[in-house]
Amino acid sequence: MTGKLDPESLADFLSATGADDPAVLQGAAYGEDAAAIDLGEETLVVSSDPVSLAAEAVGRLAVHVVCNDVAASGADPRWLTNTVFLPDDDPETRRTVAEQVDAAAVEAGAAIVGGHTEVLGSLDRPLLSMTALGTTDRFLPSGGVRPGDRLLLTKGAGIEATAILATDFREECAAAGVDETTLDAAAAFLDEVSVVDDARAVRDVATALHDPTEGGLLTALVEVATASDRVLAVERDRVPVRRETRACCDALDVDPLATFGSGALLAAVPEPRIDEALDALAAAGIEGADIGEARRADDVAGDTADDTDDGDGDAESDGDAGSAGDDFAPGTVLLDGEPIVDPPRDELYPLWE
Repeated sequence: MTGKLDPESLADFLSATGADDPAVLQGAAYGEDAAAIDLGEETLVVSSDPVSLAAEAVGRLAVHVVCNDVAASGADPRWLTNTVFLPDDDPETRRTVAEQVDAAAVEAGAAIVGGHTEVLGSLDRPLLSMTALGTTDRFLPSGGVRPGDRLLLTKGAGIEATAILATDFREECAAAGVDETTLDAAAAFLDEVSVVDDARAVRDVATALHDPTEGGLLTALVEVATASDRVLAVERDRVPVRRETRACCDALDVDPLATFGSGALLAAVPEPRIDEALDALAAAGIEGADIGEARRADDVAGDTADDTDDGDGDAESDGDAGSAGDDFAPGTVLLDGEPIVDPPRDELYPLWE
């Protein structure tokens, strides 16, 4: 079945890989966007990601998706390696992919420093696997969420999926009644899949950041809840969904919260600093919405009623907001009160199969 491994299968795979190294601050783990390596005064952040199914903009998406992971860990992406598998040696395909990659790297402020390119005849479209690297003095893991944190989402759910639907599935959307003006506007969402600026705006006040990708916001929430051993409570009506996203997703029966979400950033922010975070996003010209909260589960070690939060993002909240989550295990997402413990399969996959 196409898509990410489930958490249990991934844990089984990761248990057979890796080696001990005291410089590794964050290694491979479910829910984490990137690895973190101690360089002394700075931390090196490294992430890898493949892109294959978005045929019309594979090079552009590949760059932004992997740079987003580094940005969502508190770093500025600076260097990229690019591994490209092409279905044939068509010069036009090579040129298109290369130009997309180059343009997106310039937008992200990153330099392509190496990689590998070859033809793999068993493919029916290009496949890119990219690695991004950057440095930071404050690494933000997905597992940094604290009880009482508010959950902020930038831009909206399903940004990347909207662009894919309006390009790869344009004819199907049109046949279902989506007008040309809406499809043109939706296709332009490709210009908004980067969250580098989003992360820069809020990383100084956030306790954790995460980049929704495959499986969309719902999968991202499960990943963050699992990585942080928290219960995350979200209200669907608070999640911003753009008109174009709603039109394209409704046309092909796709849940905007359960499909490719690059372009949005999920941030956990101490409750006293919500306005500061939203103001910083607004100053950067980025929309943001408070969609829910992190709650304490009864078997999370170290959470006590005496924990306090002085608002600087470096201390725990008092946990009062978490009392409603005490009946749920860590790693649970509550969507309008209904528990979700397993990440959904991305709802775009059936359209490709």
